[in-house]
Amino acid sequence: MTENYATNDAGAPIPSVEHSLTVGSDGPILLQDHYLLEQMANFNRERIPERQPHAKGGGAFGQFEVTHDVSAFTKAAFLQPGATTEMVARFSTVAGERGSPDTWRDPRGFALKFYTSEGNFDMVGNNTPVFFLRDPMKFQNFIRSQKRMQANNLRDHHMQWDFWTLSPESAHQVTWLMGDRGIPKTWRHMNGYSSHTYSWLNAADELFWVKYHFKTDQGIDFLTQEDADRLAGEDGDYHQRDLFTSIEDGNFPSWTLHVQIMPFEDAKTYRYNPFDLTKVWPHADYPLHEVGKMTLNRNVVDYHAQMEQAAFEPNNVVPGTGLSPDKMLLARGFSYADAHRHRLGVNYKQIPVNEPHVEVRAYSKDGPMRIHNVTDPVYAPNSMGGPQADPRRASEVRWASDGDMVRAASALRADDDDWGQAGTLVREVLNDEQRDRLAHNIIGHVSDGVKEPVLSRVFEYWRNVDPDLGKKVEEGVRNGDG
Repeated sequence: MTENYATNDAGAPIPSVEHSLTVGSDGPILLQDHYLLEQMANFNRERIPERQPHAKGGGAFGQFEVTHDVSAFTKAAFLQPGATTEMVARFSTVAGERGSPDTWRDPRGFALKFYTSEGNFDMVGNNTPVFFLRDPMKFQNFIRSQKRMQANNLRDHHMQWDFWTLSPESAHQVTWLMGDRGIPKTWRHMNGYSSHTYSWLNAADELFWVKYHFKTDQGIDFLTQEDADRLAGEDGDYHQRDLFTSIEDGNFPSWTLHVQIMPFEDAKTYRYNPFDLTKVWPHADYPLHEVGKMTLNRNVVDYHAQMEQAAFEPNNVVPGTGLSPDKMLLARGFSYADAHRHRLGVNYKQIPVNEPHVEVRAYSKDGPMRIHNVTDPVYAPNSMGGPQADPRRASEVRWASDGDMVRAASALRADDDDWGQAGTLVREVLNDEQRDRLAHNIIGHVSDGVKEPVLSRVFEYWRNVDPDLGKKVEEGVRNGDG
């Protein structure tokens, strides 16, 4: 008698995993074959809605260790000298569906969850330090423009460039996207950035603005468009396979966390809007401060439970950390959590991969898939000994703001425009070979179906970024070099 016997979902032994219960060998199947019914019903319900953006991805578990002292800027327990915190990371493409190739040209999501001693802290970021938009009103339409046409269900470069050229704030991110970092060699060979500006609060209640930079210790590397296209056909899961195999072989990838720190008052007069997601803070103004090292050393054992159901949200902040006036970040504080409630159910934080490693004393109750028992009292305030708020422990970080309610673009500052930083990236950051590959990638992308009047707007778009690059792009497309 085997001890490794199969059971149904209730734990009871089942008579066969191969044969249905029938009347005779060729007779009708019987309704009382409860195991067959369970298997068919479960199969029909295996899939949950995929993420709207960032549907295709994977990741692993690991730890984060603080190696440098930043306690002068934050009181967060997991950022104090010597602290080590368990965490999980997920990397992804933005536009592709769950079955899409890993090597499409696309930004890569870089989402982290730290199981800190004060609750979960999440960072939702990308492998680029900026994004296409600064206002969340445009986000839904942006994602639709990167997905598929309604009529033929095909992805369409004309549609993408139509949106980008009508949204000049996208220029900085599109320059990153069309360059080498648009297709990282592997997830191990890319940086991760918060992109957003977050806030830190120290023990003296002093507030700072911060940007997170996770620098790969493996070195930045990329795939050419030609290699990426080949791999998309040969191995659509190339990045997923590389990460899993590397960790399985004991080759644990790591990233060193640095932060840029801006004193609170500087934001009021800084030459760029520090809360504009399409901008970076030049390192000459705010240098990098090393904080610690993130190492991924444990693969998932159940992809669905531990990765497909992993739920990251920027409003998971802990004492000493917080959000900022970044419009996109504030909107994501709602939209990410709401997406998880839709995909996973209102009690998604009780799924083990999302569950904090500290005791939860909340007044939430009931709803589908609630796992943990709730005890009275279930309301507050109460006189029955229920948990009480302690403002000294709160994770909320506040800042003052004034002005009338308006629907307007962010006010421009001295050097603040949509083209300047993209142009600086082209002229001062990229070398000659990188500029040539950037032009080659743009020409190939635009030559694939972009038509007038969008095509003329594309040429103007790149002339605004850099006149030489714009000229090279137009000549390449006109001459059929794509």
